[in-house]
Amino acid sequence: MAEAHQAVAFQFTVTPDGIDLHLSHQAFTEIYLSGVRSWKKRIVGLKNSVLTGVYPASPSSWLFVVIAILATMYTRSDPSMGLIAKIQEHLPVSQSMSSQCQTLVSAVLFSTMLWLLLIFTMRMCLKQLLSYHRWMFEKHGKMSTTTKVWVALVRIFSGRKPLLYSYQGSLPNLPVPAIKDTIQRHLESVRPLMDDTEYERMTKLSVEFESSLGKRLEWYLKLKALWATNYVSDWWEEYVYLRGRSPIMVNSNYYGMDFMYVTPTPIQAARAGNSLHAYFLYRRKLNKEELKPWMLRSAVPCCSYQFERMFDTCRIPGTLTDTLQHWQDSDHIAVYHRGRYFRLRMYHAGRLLTPREIESQIQMILDDPAPPSKGEAKLGALTAGDRIPWAKARMKYFSSGVNKRSLDYIEKAAFFVSLDDEEQGGMADDPTRIDSYAKSLLHGKCFDRWFDKSFTVVYFKNGKMGLNGEHSWADAPVLSHSWQYVLSTDCFQLGYNAEGHCKGEVDSSLPRPQKLTWEIPPECEEQISGSLAVAQALADDVDVHVFAFEEFGKGKIKRCRVSPDAFIQMALQLAHYRDQGKFCLTYEACMTRLFKEGRTETVRSCTNESSAFVRALEGGEAADVCRRLFQEASEKHQHLYRMAMTGAGIDRHLFCLYVVSKYLRVESPFLKEVLSEPWRLSTSQTPLLVEMFDIVNYPEYVTCGGGFGPVADEGYGVSYSALGENILSFHITCKHSCPNTGANTFGGQIRKALRDLIQLLCPNQTELKRTEVKRPEVKKDL
Repeated sequence: MAEAHQAVAFQFTVTPDGIDLHLSHQAFTEIYLSGVRSWKKRIVGLKNSVLTGVYPASPSSWLFVVIAILATMYTRSDPSMGLIAKIQEHLPVSQSMSSQCQTLVSAVLFSTMLWLLLIFTMRMCLKQLLSYHRWMFEKHGKMSTTTKVWVALVRIFSGRKPLLYSYQGSLPNLPVPAIKDTIQRHLESVRPLMDDTEYERMTKLSVEFESSLGKRLEWYLKLKALWATNYVSDWWEEYVYLRGRSPIMVNSNYYGMDFMYVTPTPIQAARAGNSLHAYFLYRRKLNKEELKPWMLRSAVPCCSYQFERMFDTCRIPGTLTDTLQHWQDSDHIAVYHRGRYFRLRMYHAGRLLTPREIESQIQMILDDPAPPSKGEAKLGALTAGDRIPWAKARMKYFSSGVNKRSLDYIEKAAFFVSLDDEEQGGMADDPTRIDSYAKSLLHGKCFDRWFDKSFTVVYFKNGKMGLNGEHSWADAPVLSHSWQYVLSTDCFQLGYNAEGHCKGEVDSSLPRPQKLTWEIPPECEEQISGSLAVAQALADDVDVHVFAFEEFGKGKIKRCRVSPDAFIQMALQLAHYRDQGKFCLTYEACMTRLFKEGRTETVRSCTNESSAFVRALEGGEAADVCRRLFQEASEKHQHLYRMAMTGAGIDRHLFCLYVVSKYLRVESPFLKEVLSEPWRLSTSQTPLLVEMFDIVNYPEYVTCGGGFGPVADEGYGVSYSALGENILSFHITCKHSCPNTGANTFGGQIRKALRDLIQLLCPNQTELKRTEVKRPEVKKDL
C-alpha cells in the first residue's frame, strides 16, 4: 500500500547480484526535521521552566543581585555579615584558584542563595496576598481602602509579563471548610424543598453526622489537604468522571457552536483548512506558554493547569475505571468521513501546513471513493456506549496488529475531526434548524465522533462547524477559550478569497492523507452493534432546544442595577416553578480556579429568598414587595456564588467526606441521602471572551455558545451565555421519556420569565430597541 511505503526510511530486495538497497531521502529528511522540531520544543520548554521557576523574579534579576553584592564588596563592606567568608572556607581547595577568584566565586554563590531566598519570600508573600478574598464581597464600584492597598501589593509582587503557568507556584491551596458551616449551609439550601416533617428529619441526620462520624472524616480530609495540592480535584476527576460506567456521550460530553448568524465560507474543506491551522497556532502558543493567564479584575490570577491536557489527550476505557493518557506534541490529526478513518499529518518539511494546503488535504479525503473496511463504518460507536464493553473489546480486538496501529493513530492524534455529509444552519436561515444542529454536535449519529478524544471538531457540508468536548480532562471554559480563539482567527486574521477558499498556495509534493486499515472480526462487529444500540436509544431520548433572546441583554439588566447572572438564575427559578409547579434542587457551576488545581463548585441557586420571591410574584403581591424580595434573592445568590468561588461551597466538601467514608468502609445515612439528591435543574454559564471579537463593528460574528445533556432523567440541563450587551442565548436539554418535561415548552417559560422580570424591575424604562435584525448567512470578506 502507498501509505506503508511512505512509512519506512529504506527498503531492500535480495537479487542474484546481491542486496539492492534503496534509501528514501524524503523519509530521512522528515526524521531529521521531526527531531529538530522536538529539540526546539524541549529548549523552549526548558526556557519556560526556568522563567516560571523563578517567577515573579526574572533570570536577569540574578545578575542585578550579583553586581549589587560585588559593588558593595568593592566599597570594602560585607553585606553578607561574614557568610561569604564562611563559604570561601568550605570551597574545594584548588591550586589553580587564586584568593581573589575564591572570593569572587563565594560572592556569586552567596548572591545566588540570596536571590533564591528573595524569590521564595516574594512567592510566599504573593500566596498570602492571593488568599485574601474579601474584595469579592464588596459592592461593585465601591472598593475599600484595604482592597486598594491589597491590589497594589498584588501588582507589586506579581512581576511583569507572566507566562501561562507563572502563577502556579503562588496560588493558595483550596481550604477545607469547617464541617459545622457546611452542614448549616446544606440545611439552609434544602429548606425550600422540604416540608416541616422532612426538614426535621434531615436536621436530625445532620446533627447526628456532625457530632459523630463527621468529625472523624473531617480529620482525614484535613490531613489530605496538608499533603495534596488540592483536596478535591483528583477525587472529582476519578470518581465523578473516570469511574462512570455509563456512556459519556450526552451524559458527560458537551458541545460548542459556530457563529450564530454567519458562515464565513460555504466550502467545507476551506472552513476546515483555516480553523485547523488556527488550532495548531493555538497549540504552538500553548506549548510556548504565550497565552496570558486568566485574571479576575485584571489583578487576580486563576489556575491554568487544565490547559496542559487540551491536545494529544485521550480517555482510555477500563473495566473498573478509565484513564487519561497524554502524549507529547502529536504531528497529526485523525479524520472521519463516510465510515473511513484517516491520518492527516499537519507538518511537512518541519513546518505547519498552510490553511490552503490543509484545505487540499481535506478535499482529498472528501473526494476519496474508497469504501470503509469491513466493520469500520460504525467503529466509533464503541466510544458512545457503555464503558465496560468498550474496555473489553479494546483489550481483545485492538491490543495488537493492524487494529492497534490504527487505534494508536486515533488516540495519539492532536484531536479528532469529523467531516459530516449533512448541512446544519444557525439563526439566520431558520431558527428551528438550530435544534437539529445542537443535537448533531451533542451525539451525531453515535458513531461519527470519537467521544474519548479530548475534543472532536465537526465540519458540516455547508461550511458550518462545531465541537464536542470530553469532560474529564478539563471544564468547558478552558476548551471554550481555544474555540473562541479559533473562530476569531479563522475570520479576522486568516480570512478567505473571493471564491470562499483559503488564501495561499499548495505544495504539490505533500503526501496524501493516510487511510487507516482495520481487521474487525464478526464478534467485534456484534459488540459495535450492541454499543450502537445503547447509544442510539440514549440519543433518541434527548430533547434539545436552542434560542437567542434578542429583546434585551446584559446591558439593560445592568442598568437595572442587577447582576446578569443572578437575573438569569431568578428567571430560571420562575420558569421552572411555572413549568413544574414546584421548586427543585438547582445546580449552577462556578469555578474555583482562584486556588491551585481548582475546578468547579456548586452554587445551589434555589434558596429561601428565591422561592419567597417566586411565590410572591405568582401570588399577585404588590410590585414593590416583589422588587424587594427579588433584590434579596439576587443578593443571596451573589453571596452564595462568591462563597463557592472562595472555597466555602457545600457540595465538593460533602463529596470528599463521602469518598473518605467509602475508603474507611463506614456508612453514613446523611451522606448517602445528600449525594443521592437529584439535580432536576442543572445550569451553567459559558463566558464570551469579548477581547477576541469585535462585537461593535461585526455584531453578527458572535458564537452561540454551547450546551450539555440533562443531569437527571426527569430534569433539565440549561446552558446560557450573554452575547455582547443585547443578546442572551439558551441551550435547553431534557428527555422525551419524561412526560413532565419539554425543551421547547421550558424555553417558552424562560422567555416569559425574562420579560416579566425586566418589566418588574424597569417598568418606567422605554423598551430597548433591537439594533440587530435577522441576518442572512452570507460569506463576508474581512
